[in-house]
Amino acid sequence: MKKEDTVKLISAEGFEFVIDKEAAMVSQTIHNMLTSPGSFAESQHGEVTFPEISTTILEKICQYFYWHLQFASGKETEFPIEPELTLELMMAANYLHT
Repeated sequence: MKKEDTVKLISAEGFEFVIDKEAAMVSQTIHNMLTSPGSFAESQHGEVTFPEISTTILEKICQYFYWHLQFASGKETEFPIEPELTLELMMAANYLHT
């Protein structure tokens, strides 16, 4: 896979998730950061840092992006969410417009 086909998402703790750009584009916020002409440094480097999102939550968000792509193509499956992550996950999803 080419580097331009991936995006690096970085959590508050500095953990890096390298995911398909198509999956990352599920988030309207990330989509805007990566496609706005010259407006965001993220579009030049292909990296997005989330200083307010923990590693655990960002990992779950990345899983959701891939789940969403499968679901959008007609494959229906459940997306499990642990109850203890619900509040933080909702706040992150609101920020990311997912």
